[in-house]
Amino acid sequence: MILSIGDLVLDITIVPHGRLRPDDDCPATIRIGGGGQAANFCAWTASLGTPVRLVTRVGDDDRGRRLVAEMNALGVEVFAVWAEEATGAIAVLVGPDGERTMATQRGASVGLRPDDLRELWFRGVKLIHVPAYSLFTEPLGAATRTAIDLVRQAGGLLSIDLSSAAGIREYGAARIAGDLARLRPELLFATSAESETVGVPLEDLAKVPVLKLGRDGCRVSGRQIRSPQVQEVDGTGAGDAFAAAFCASYLDGAAPVEAAERAVLVASGSVTRAGGRPT
Repeated sequence: MILSIGDLVLDITIVPHGRLRPDDDCPATIRIGGGGQAANFCAWTASLGTPVRLVTRVGDDDRGRRLVAEMNALGVEVFAVWAEEATGAIAVLVGPDGERTMATQRGASVGLRPDDLRELWFRGVKLIHVPAYSLFTEPLGAATRTAIDLVRQAGGLLSIDLSSAAGIREYGAARIAGDLARLRPELLFATSAESETVGVPLEDLAKVPVLKLGRDGCRVSGRQIRSPQVQEVDGTGAGDAFAAAFCASYLDGAAPVEAAERAVLVASGSVTRAGGRPT
């Protein structure tokens, strides 16, 4: 059993069919569905046949109820705390080369508190995957650390994804490096920008650091694992698909290089369609 904790939000993905022009129309493919890094990770994990749970906080509104039902339909066991605040939303604008620009309103998710958690939710969990977004903001950060403690006390593994170079800068590079040094995750995922922003060698912060290189694959255990070449449409879910496949394989006993080989295949497939989740 794998568990993640963090955002479940509405995802609005816009893929223009040409160059955007001020004060004018542009045809586009627009997809509205579920999003949030923790939720997307869980959706990909479930699609790979691995049991997975999501711990989150959403608004007690139509949007929140639809998003939870959608996750359940994907095979994810959701433990949701229902809040008075509105469920969050993310708008993703996809550029011609698949690059993404995001505008985020995290909504109810950041209000998750340690006393919202129930020990039952964490029983049988062998690995907890934590987006760094879930550490950057309080009280969600405190709830996430409590969740980590519950899993670690039962002998489970910890995986962390650094999530965002901008988020690291706002939170503080030295601060997140200190957090990682104390938490000592078994798995640590980072892009080149995130790794450079932290400013500390990833090898000093985790048992198995994994450097994500986008269309060039990844680097792990001193080796570069290359991705197959595909026609990229939208890279929104690639990092979460990659982490899900790596975590599931690693938990099943795969060596880091073997886990990475599976992860680049799953991630490369994820970018060939719009949206951050498997269809």
